[in-house]
Amino acid sequence: MNLIESFSVSGNTVKIYYDDNPLNPREESDNLSTMVCFHRRYNLGDRHNYRSQDFSGWDEFKARIVADHNPVVMLPLYLMDHSGLTISNNLEPFRALDPAGWDWGMGGFCFVSRKHFVQEFGRKKLTPKMREKIHNIVKSEIEQYDQYLQGEVYGYVVEDENGEHLDSCWGFFGLDYAREQAQAAAENACPRDLTPDLFAAAG
Repeated sequence: MNLIESFSVSGNTVKIYYDDNPLNPREESDNLSTMVCFHRRYNLGDRHNYRSQDFSGWDEFKARIVADHNPVVMLPLYLMDHSGLTISNNLEPFRALDPAGWDWGMGGFCFVSRKHFVQEFGRKKLTPKMREKIHNIVKSEIEQYDQYLQGEVYGYVVEDENGEHLDSCWGFFGLDYAREQAQAAAENACPRDLTPDLFAAAG
């Protein structure tokens, strides 16, 4: 395990590690969105039956998705492949790093079909407020997948003052979130050598 940092909370020691075997959020999570991608070397996003050779370009592919799924929200996906993969619905950071576009380009689309919208929210009418909510959910799912691609998935171990294991958990996307959860776990952790006394007191 690759240790990132350690700190003390309530007399316990928290150790933050990279998760060396993270679960793919596009396979293991119940996503609202559907992510369809084409890439010559990587299998990205969700499984789908579209073939890149059936389309003359991204505009034609987008039109097919619209015809097939009638999306309530649809965002473009851009992929940068330079010392690792990163994906985003915003091309500006990629353009700033690589104005010539040598290492990045269009990668696909992320959308919520109208059918899935009705199933998930139990309504047919899409208000501006609801559209904004779905838009933000789709963005967060893209960001989570980007964290997975970049290896920004973490776990923590909580130990007492003697180095005894108290708690651990893995699969946190984003370092800040991992820290928050680790701190809460350390604050609530019960040192093992006190457990018998607590049970005795309770009895």
